[in-house]
Amino acid sequence: MMMVENPHLVADELFHLLRTAGDQEYLGEGVTQLAHALQTANLAMRSGAPDVLVVAALLHDIGHLCAPEDAQSMAGVGVVEHEFVGADFLQERGFSDLVTEVIYGHVPAKRYLVARCQEYAKRLSPASIQTLGFQGGPMTEAEAASFETQPFFQEKIQLRMWDDRAKCPGIKVPQLENYYGMIVEHLTQGLHSD
Repeated sequence: MMMVENPHLVADELFHLLRTAGDQEYLGEGVTQLAHALQTANLAMRSGAPDVLVVAALLHDIGHLCAPEDAQSMAGVGVVEHEFVGADFLQERGFSDLVTEVIYGHVPAKRYLVARCQEYAKRLSPASIQTLGFQGGPMTEAEAASFETQPFFQEKIQLRMWDDRAKCPGIKVPQLENYYGMIVEHLTQGLHSD
């Protein structure tokens, strides 16, 4: 992790992005961007995931929100390569390799699961099916075998599963403020690491 001079400023910036997106529809899924982020983080917490993965779950789609206005769109259902945009944005702000790698990997994880599991592919929402084409389609056998050897493979798959389930209109989950301390703590750890 890089040195973060003021973790509170970073957390404030992220919360501003998430709050600004509070009313934006999440890619044709029937929930808002903020609701999707909160539901994903809640699923991570309920599963007993460590805080670092809860942070990754909350911020996994930040690339849709921080991308430049002229970023290429996936036919109106999000930003092309939002996983790179988001992971790079967070890396520049001092987030750990675990957070950024898992966020980068949540899109390849979808491609992997579609290639490896017919039942998973059948459960994809219409919007996820539409974006899959922009994301490279199902992995080839060689791509899938390579993906299995990447760092944080299991964590990438787990984030993908939470992501897919976090599209339920109207359910109550903890509010955004509940994650502020977790983000600051994560960034503060970078101040004390060598």
